[in-house]
This record gives sequence, structure tokens and C-alpha cells, in this order.
Amino acid sequence: MVRRALGYLGSRYSYGGSGARGFDCSGFTAHIYRQHGIRLPHNSAAQYRVGKPVSRNELRPGDLVFFRTRGNRISHVGIYMGNGKFVHASSARGRVRIDTLNSGYYHQRYVGARRVTK
Repeated sequence: MVRRALGYLGSRYSYGGSGARGFDCSGFTAHIYRQHGIRLPHNSAAQYRVGKPVSRNELRPGDLVFFRTRGNRISHVGIYMGNGKFVHASSARGRVRIDTLNSGYYHQRYVGARRVTK
């Protein structure tokens, strides 16, 4: 799953997007999971209700990681890669990119993770 997600690095951010013309964060995760036969809703808060919760110290590549980037609600999601990094469609940077959970902006806004399997 991570390998497939990394194939989209640099792809354009597009609000509401979930395909070749661009992605928003939940459209990106839904697109990657769909390619593995798993259907996810196109909404980060709704994706947070799918699968099983995973503690931060038990994260595995392919887990979904969630953030509060606007107020108190879950508003961002990415795919954990391992080694404290995740891949996501970033509205601020306008591209699919890699960031870290361990410091800075996303560290402060981390909410939790979910493991979604068939």
C-alpha cells in the first residue's frame, strides 16, 4: 500500500479530488485503499470511524493517521509509512508529500490512527 501511495508523490492537491486530476487528503487515502479492494468514505472524520484503533507505538505501514488541522474536528488523514513518516495530500503545500509525525505541525495535531483490513 505504501509503495503505491509513494507512486503519487508530487501529484496535485485538489479539494474534493480522488483521482488523476488531483486529490484531497481523504480522496487520496480512499483511492489508495480502493486499489487494494477496500472502500473508504471520502471524508477524514468518517474514515476515522472505520477499522480498529491503533496506538501510536503500534503503528504499521499502511495504517491511516488522523489530525485536527482545523478546530476540534478531525480534518486531515494520511497513510503511515514507518519510521515516523506518513504520505498525504497536503492542501498547504498543494501536493502529495511526505511529512513526519514526530515533530512540528503534525505532531501537535495528531489525533490517532486506524488499521483497516478486508
